[in-house]
Amino acid sequence: MLHDIVAATHRGGYLIELEFDDGQCGVVDFSAYSQRGGVFEPFKDTDFFQRFRVDEELGVLTWEGEIQIAPEVLYAKATGSALPA
Repeated sequence: MLHDIVAATHRGGYLIELEFDDGQCGVVDFSAYSQRGGVFEPFKDTDFFQRFRVDEELGVLTWEGEIQIAPEVLYAKATGSALPA
């Protein structure tokens, strides 16, 4: 089952606490994304990284330039659960 992100709070550096529609919460470390380059190149600028928002219609975390990370990946990281099949 896929879960939408309903809230996100910056917790310093590259840490974001996420809350999902089933009530589960957890902190995800996004620092690895800042070193990937490509679409994630802007994450090297921590000011840019901190300007995320939750797209309530889609239930995803998003940044300027339409950067998004699949909510199922973030759910797995935040809750320690396996990715859905």
